[in-house]
Amino acid sequence: MLRQVAAATYHQVWWPACDQPMCTIAGRLPEWDERQGGYVDPATAEPLPTWDEALEAIGDDDPPSHVVRFGPQLRADGVTANSAQVGRMIGYLTKYLTKALDVCHEVTTDAQRRHVDRLAEALRFEACAPTCANWLRYGIQPRNPRPGLTPGYCKGKAHRQATLGFGGRRVLVSRRWSGKSLSDHRVDRREWIAAQLAVLGRTMPDPSRLIWLPAHPGDPGVPRREYLIMRGIADRIRWRAELQTAANAPPDVGPSSPAIVPAA
Repeated sequence: MLRQVAAATYHQVWWPACDQPMCTIAGRLPEWDERQGGYVDPATAEPLPTWDEALEAIGDDDPPSHVVRFGPQLRADGVTANSAQVGRMIGYLTKYLTKALDVCHEVTTDAQRRHVDRLAEALRFEACAPTCANWLRYGIQPRNPRPGLTPGYCKGKAHRQATLGFGGRRVLVSRRWSGKSLSDHRVDRREWIAAQLAVLGRTMPDPSRLIWLPAHPGDPGVPRREYLIMRGIADRIRWRAELQTAANAPPDVGPSSPAIVPAA
Protein backbone atom coordinates (compact mmCIF):
# COMPACT_ATOMS: atom_id res chain seq x y z
CA MET A 1 0.00 0.00 0.00
CA LEU A 2 2.83 2.40 0.83
CA ARG A 3 4.46 1.79 -2.55
CA GLN A 4 1.15 2.37 -4.33
CA VAL A 5 0.62 5.66 -2.50
CA ALA A 6 4.18 6.75 -3.34
CA ALA A 7 3.72 5.84 -7.01
CA ALA A 8 0.55 7.94 -7.18
CA THR A 9 2.07 10.93 -5.34
CA TYR A 10 3.57 13.85 -7.24
CA HIS A 11 4.11 17.57 -6.82
CA GLN A 12 3.75 20.18 -9.53
CA VAL A 13 5.48 23.57 -9.47
CA TRP A 14 3.52 26.20 -11.42
CA TRP A 15 5.98 28.93 -12.27
CA PRO A 16 6.10 31.35 -15.20
CA ALA A 17 8.02 30.22 -18.27
CA CYS A 18 11.77 30.54 -17.77
CA ASP A 19 13.24 28.82 -20.83
CA GLN A 20 13.86 31.89 -23.02
CA PRO A 21 15.91 34.83 -21.67
CA MET A 22 14.45 38.27 -22.28
CA CYS A 23 16.03 40.13 -25.23
CA THR A 24 17.11 43.66 -24.38
CA ILE A 25 19.06 46.34 -26.22
CA ALA A 26 22.82 45.62 -26.13
CA GLY A 27 22.23 42.88 -23.62
CA ARG A 28 21.21 45.32 -20.91
CA LEU A 29 19.46 43.87 -17.90
CA PRO A 30 16.28 45.26 -16.34
CA GLU A 31 16.94 48.34 -14.25
CA TRP A 32 15.56 49.43 -10.91
CA ASP A 33 13.24 52.40 -11.04
CA GLU A 34 12.96 54.14 -7.69
CA ARG A 35 9.82 56.06 -8.65
CA GLN A 36 7.91 52.94 -9.62
CA GLY A 37 9.44 50.81 -6.90
CA GLY A 38 10.32 48.01 -9.28
CA TYR A 39 12.32 46.91 -12.31
CA VAL A 40 11.68 48.22 -15.81
CA ASP A 41 12.70 47.23 -19.33
CA PRO A 42 15.77 49.35 -20.22
CA ALA A 43 14.54 49.72 -23.80
CA THR A 44 10.97 50.88 -23.15
CA ALA A 45 11.10 51.93 -19.49
CA GLU A 46 7.94 49.87 -19.02
CA PRO A 47 7.66 48.05 -15.69
CA LEU A 48 8.19 44.31 -15.83
CA PRO A 49 5.28 42.05 -14.91
CA THR A 50 5.12 41.38 -11.20
CA TRP A 51 5.36 37.87 -9.86
CA ASP A 52 1.60 37.70 -9.24
CA GLU A 53 0.85 39.00 -12.74
CA ALA A 54 3.17 36.40 -14.25
CA LEU A 55 1.38 33.64 -12.34
CA GLU A 56 -2.00 34.91 -13.50
CA ALA A 57 -0.77 34.73 -17.11
CA ILE A 58 -0.26 30.94 -16.89
CA GLY A 59 -2.90 29.38 -19.12
CA ASP A 60 -4.93 26.22 -18.65
CA ASP A 61 -2.98 24.47 -21.42
CA ASP A 62 0.46 25.47 -20.13
CA PRO A 63 2.48 22.64 -18.58
CA PRO A 64 3.96 22.95 -15.08
CA SER A 65 7.54 24.12 -14.79
CA HIS A 66 8.56 21.13 -12.67
CA VAL A 67 6.99 17.80 -11.69
CA VAL A 68 8.52 15.88 -8.78
CA ARG A 69 7.80 12.20 -8.09
CA PHE A 70 9.19 9.53 -5.81
CA GLY A 71 11.94 7.39 -7.28
CA PRO A 72 11.62 3.65 -7.95
CA GLN A 73 13.46 2.72 -4.75
CA LEU A 74 11.34 3.10 -1.64
CA ARG A 75 12.04 1.69 1.81
CA ALA A 76 10.27 2.79 4.94
CA ASP A 77 11.30 1.37 8.30
CA GLY A 78 9.63 2.32 11.53
CA VAL A 79 11.66 3.08 14.64
CA THR A 80 10.29 1.32 17.72
CA ALA A 81 11.47 2.49 21.13
CA ASN A 82 13.63 0.07 23.13
CA SER A 83 14.03 -2.29 20.18
CA ALA A 84 17.33 -3.97 19.36
CA GLN A 85 17.86 -1.87 16.21
CA VAL A 86 16.75 1.54 17.47
CA GLY A 87 20.27 2.72 18.33
CA ARG A 88 21.70 1.70 14.97
CA MET A 89 18.84 3.29 13.03
CA ILE A 90 18.98 6.58 14.92
CA GLY A 91 22.74 6.70 14.45
CA TYR A 92 22.32 6.09 10.74
CA LEU A 93 19.74 8.87 10.44
CA THR A 94 21.73 11.45 12.39
CA LYS A 95 24.85 10.62 10.37
CA TYR A 96 23.28 11.45 7.04
CA LEU A 97 20.95 14.21 8.19
CA THR A 98 23.95 16.19 9.45
CA LYS A 99 26.31 15.27 6.62
CA ALA A 100 27.14 17.98 4.08
CA LEU A 101 25.87 17.27 0.58
CA ASP A 102 29.20 18.07 -1.02
CA VAL A 103 31.03 15.32 0.88
CA CYS A 104 28.67 12.50 -0.05
CA HIS A 105 30.69 12.02 -3.24
CA GLU A 106 34.37 12.87 -3.21
CA VAL A 107 35.67 14.62 -6.33
CA THR A 108 39.03 13.08 -7.20
CA THR A 109 39.58 13.57 -10.95
CA ASP A 110 39.74 16.57 -13.27
CA ALA A 111 36.78 15.21 -15.24
CA GLN A 112 34.66 15.14 -12.09
CA ARG A 113 35.71 18.67 -11.20
CA ARG A 114 34.75 19.89 -14.67
CA HIS A 115 31.42 18.12 -14.31
CA VAL A 116 30.70 19.88 -11.00
CA ASP A 117 31.71 23.21 -12.53
CA ARG A 118 29.33 22.64 -15.47
CA LEU A 119 26.48 21.86 -13.07
CA ALA A 120 27.22 24.98 -11.04
CA GLU A 121 27.31 27.12 -14.19
CA ALA A 122 24.04 25.62 -15.48
CA LEU A 123 22.27 26.25 -12.17
CA ARG A 124 23.71 29.73 -11.91
CA PHE A 125 20.91 31.16 -14.08
CA GLU A 126 18.15 28.75 -13.02
CA ALA A 127 15.39 30.29 -10.93
CA CYS A 128 15.51 28.66 -7.51
CA ALA A 129 12.56 30.37 -5.81
CA PRO A 130 9.94 33.07 -6.45
CA THR A 131 12.34 35.57 -4.85
CA CYS A 132 15.32 34.57 -7.03
CA ALA A 133 17.06 37.37 -8.94
CA ASN A 134 17.25 35.17 -12.05
CA TRP A 135 13.62 35.96 -12.87
CA LEU A 136 14.82 39.33 -14.14
CA ARG A 137 16.63 37.45 -16.92
CA TYR A 138 13.24 36.26 -18.16
CA GLY A 139 11.48 39.62 -17.92
CA ILE A 140 9.67 38.99 -14.64
CA GLN A 141 10.04 40.80 -11.35
CA PRO A 142 10.84 38.47 -8.45
CA ARG A 143 8.53 38.39 -5.49
CA ASN A 144 9.34 41.25 -3.08
CA PRO A 145 11.83 42.97 -5.43
CA ARG A 146 14.52 45.27 -4.12
CA PRO A 147 17.31 47.25 -5.76
CA GLY A 148 20.60 45.53 -6.47
CA LEU A 149 19.29 42.19 -7.78
CA THR A 150 21.43 40.77 -10.58
CA PRO A 151 20.72 37.55 -12.53
CA GLY A 152 23.41 34.97 -12.01
CA TYR A 153 24.30 36.23 -8.54
CA CYS A 154 21.47 34.87 -6.41
CA LYS A 155 22.64 33.99 -2.91
CA GLY A 156 20.24 31.06 -2.57
CA LYS A 157 21.58 27.72 -1.34
CA ALA A 158 20.59 26.00 -4.58
CA HIS A 159 23.31 27.90 -6.46
CA ARG A 160 26.19 27.02 -4.12
CA GLN A 161 28.48 24.14 -4.98
CA ALA A 162 28.20 22.74 -1.44
CA THR A 163 24.40 22.42 -1.80
CA LEU A 164 24.18 22.38 -5.58
CA GLY A 165 20.57 22.24 -6.73
CA PHE A 166 19.26 21.66 -3.22
CA GLY A 167 17.86 24.70 -1.48
CA GLY A 168 15.36 23.21 0.92
CA ARG A 169 15.37 21.28 4.18
CA ARG A 170 16.15 17.63 4.60
CA VAL A 171 13.53 17.39 7.34
CA LEU A 172 10.41 19.53 7.31
CA VAL A 173 9.95 21.85 10.25
CA SER A 174 7.35 20.60 12.69
CA ARG A 175 4.73 23.19 11.80
CA ARG A 176 4.55 21.76 8.28
CA TRP A 177 3.46 18.30 9.42
CA SER A 178 2.03 18.91 12.90
CA GLY A 179 0.37 22.29 12.43
CA LYS A 180 2.02 23.53 15.63
CA SER A 181 4.60 26.21 16.26
CA LEU A 182 7.49 25.99 18.72
CA SER A 183 5.38 27.83 21.29
CA ASP A 184 2.63 25.23 20.88
CA HIS A 185 5.14 22.42 21.44
CA ARG A 186 6.46 24.11 24.58
CA VAL A 187 2.92 24.33 25.98
CA ASP A 188 2.27 20.67 25.14
CA ARG A 189 5.55 19.61 26.80
CA ARG A 190 4.78 21.63 29.91
CA GLU A 191 1.28 20.12 30.16
CA TRP A 192 2.70 16.62 29.75
CA ILE A 193 5.28 17.19 32.51
CA ALA A 194 2.61 18.65 34.78
CA ALA A 195 0.43 15.56 34.21
CA GLN A 196 3.35 13.26 35.03
CA LEU A 197 4.21 15.10 38.23
CA ALA A 198 0.58 15.26 39.28
CA VAL A 199 0.80 11.50 39.81
CA LEU A 200 3.11 12.23 42.75
CA GLY A 201 0.87 15.03 43.94
CA ARG A 202 3.32 17.70 42.88
CA THR A 203 2.34 21.01 41.37
CA MET A 204 4.18 23.34 39.04
CA PRO A 205 4.64 27.00 39.97
CA ASP A 206 2.38 29.59 38.42
CA PRO A 207 4.37 31.33 35.62
CA SER A 208 2.54 34.60 36.32
CA ARG A 209 4.18 34.71 39.77
CA LEU A 210 7.71 34.49 38.34
CA ILE A 211 9.78 37.45 37.15
CA TRP A 212 12.63 36.91 34.69
CA LEU A 213 15.39 39.51 34.55
CA PRO A 214 18.50 39.50 32.31
CA ALA A 215 21.82 39.00 34.03
CA HIS A 216 24.51 41.57 33.23
CA PRO A 217 28.30 41.08 33.35
CA GLY A 218 29.66 41.81 36.82
CA ASP A 219 26.27 41.38 38.54
CA PRO A 220 27.13 40.30 42.13
CA GLY A 221 23.94 38.24 42.34
CA VAL A 222 24.94 35.96 39.46
CA PRO A 223 26.95 32.84 40.40
CA ARG A 224 30.02 31.83 38.44
CA ARG A 225 29.49 30.16 35.07
CA GLU A 226 31.04 26.90 36.31
CA TYR A 227 28.55 26.74 39.15
CA LEU A 228 25.61 27.46 36.82
CA ILE A 229 26.66 24.69 34.42
CA MET A 230 27.04 22.10 37.20
CA ARG A 231 23.76 23.16 38.80
CA GLY A 232 22.01 22.90 35.44
CA ILE A 233 23.33 19.36 34.98
CA ALA A 234 22.26 18.40 38.49
CA ASP A 235 18.78 19.84 37.91
CA ARG A 236 18.40 17.87 34.70
CA ILE A 237 19.40 14.63 36.45
CA ARG A 238 16.98 15.31 39.30
CA TRP A 239 14.10 16.21 36.98
CA ARG A 240 14.64 13.08 34.90
CA ALA A 241 14.67 10.91 38.01
CA GLU A 242 11.47 12.50 39.29
CA LEU A 243 9.71 12.03 35.94
CA GLN A 244 10.78 8.39 35.90
CA THR A 245 9.47 7.98 39.44
CA ALA A 246 6.16 9.54 38.43
CA ALA A 247 5.91 7.26 35.40
CA ASN A 248 6.45 4.15 37.56
CA ALA A 249 4.28 5.25 40.48
CA PRO A 250 0.76 3.85 41.01
CA PRO A 251 -2.12 6.30 40.46
CA ASP A 252 -2.95 6.53 44.19
CA VAL A 253 0.27 8.06 45.53
CA GLY A 254 0.21 9.75 48.92
CA PRO A 255 0.26 13.43 49.95
CA SER A 256 1.70 16.17 47.85
CA SER A 257 5.35 17.21 47.92
CA PRO A 258 6.98 20.59 47.48
CA ALA A 259 6.71 22.14 44.03
CA ILE A 260 9.55 21.71 41.55
CA VAL A 261 10.42 23.40 38.29
CA PRO A 262 10.71 20.86 35.42
CA ALA A 263 13.03 21.16 32.45
CA ALA A 264 12.06 23.82 29.92
